[in-house]
Amino acid sequence: MNARIKRALRLRSHTMRHRKGFTLIELLVVIAIIALLLAILMPALQRVKKQARAVGCQANLRQWGFFFSLYMDDNNGFFTYGDASGQWRNVLESNKDRKLSVYCPEAVKQRDVRDAFSPWGVNSKQDDDYIASSVDGGSYGINRWVYNRKPGASYAISRPNEFFWKGRNVKGTDRVPLFQDCTWYGKAPLDIDIPPQYNGNILSDDEAWETDNMRAVCLNRHNGATNILFLDISVRKIGLKELWTLKWNTQFKTNNIWTKAGGALPEHWPEWMRNFKDY
Repeated sequence: MNARIKRALRLRSHTMRHRKGFTLIELLVVIAIIALLLAILMPALQRVKKQARAVGCQANLRQWGFFFSLYMDDNNGFFTYGDASGQWRNVLESNKDRKLSVYCPEAVKQRDVRDAFSPWGVNSKQDDDYIASSVDGGSYGINRWVYNRKPGASYAISRPNEFFWKGRNVKGTDRVPLFQDCTWYGKAPLDIDIPPQYNGNILSDDEAWETDNMRAVCLNRHNGATNILFLDISVRKIGLKELWTLKWNTQFKTNNIWTKAGGALPEHWPEWMRNFKDY
């Protein structure tokens, strides 16, 4: 090996021994790779987080189902008396030591503007000072048709007593909603209710509360679906269009105009709902 080659090898060996860290190009390559991996992983992580929150929501509803079931067992299968949609909160008065969450994990943040992810009550900056029970805020609500409405009594819902389930001593309880994602502490959907024009199309005081109650439970919190606790104490994820096929009250027509059986087509729905599964 001639002298020139030997000098070149010694120089290279010396350079490698004294080289420290990465070159600028190498650092840029590493940063680019990390950025690419993050871009690939972030959507997946977000989906996992949303799935975890959906599971947490269902767990909350199951806990409420257990408590409501105990209450009905103690009352011959009947649910609490009342019509005011907040009456279910009084059920807790008999057992305040139970720590039951009234917040869906997707709807716990206080917001200045109410939307599909806003809690109701004092935590949503509403004028709800008249709420004096043990639950003053939340993001779940009762199906008001399950109340044990007293015959002949005067209530806010202008429908006959026959519309009310009054409890679980009926058939088909697996299709009767009891407690669910909601923008208020209770609603009474009808089969004539129209879909919301956008996700979180909250009712205002001057709108028809008697014909638009479905808007309060038709919320896209869980990827085109909502979570519901049924009267048989089961919990299921329900597609938003599927809401119109459930038996909300005893007279609810499950083949109404917003169902496939009633002739509904995707183009009949508001634009934001058209790609959701039809039922």
